[in-house]
Amino acid sequence: MAELTVLEEKLGEVIGLAMAAQDATEKVERLTDDEELAGQLERMRDEARETEEKGTRYAEDLDGKKTAVLDKARETKGEATEMMSTYLGDDADDLDGFEFLTMAEAGEVGHWSVLAKLNEQAGDARLQELVDWALPIQQRHFEDVKAGSLKLAGEEDPSSTA
Repeated sequence: MAELTVLEEKLGEVIGLAMAAQDATEKVERLTDDEELAGQLERMRDEARETEEKGTRYAEDLDGKKTAVLDKARETKGEATEMMSTYLGDDADDLDGFEFLTMAEAGEVGHWSVLAKLNEQAGDARLQELVDWALPIQQRHFEDVKAGSLKLAGEEDPSSTA
């Protein structure tokens, strides 16, 4: 397998997180009865799919490293999926789901920000175009799921038992 640069490894991670986000939004959507929140999750899933596709298209042009980047993506997806299954057990509700997505989306914002910083030195215009497209979407996803968490928390009785 080809040896990846730090930048290529980070690219694999953001692709993997986009893969995992598709599964996570689907799982959380099944936990909620709120149609508005379910619609947001569906849009997020579509954007995560598009992010995965755009990242994969970029990786296709890396000389002999596409397979290694996508292997890293699958590894990252597996780690994120394991984290989700640990956090969202059988008794999870929609608030649990949105809290998990808040953490996950913060992680995606962080990973895309790191990729952007690495690319400042690499100077890859095509990668910068991808980052400029994806980072604002991830920031919006974070704000949306945080708002969803707060909406759901506001509907909870704070003195009820868990």
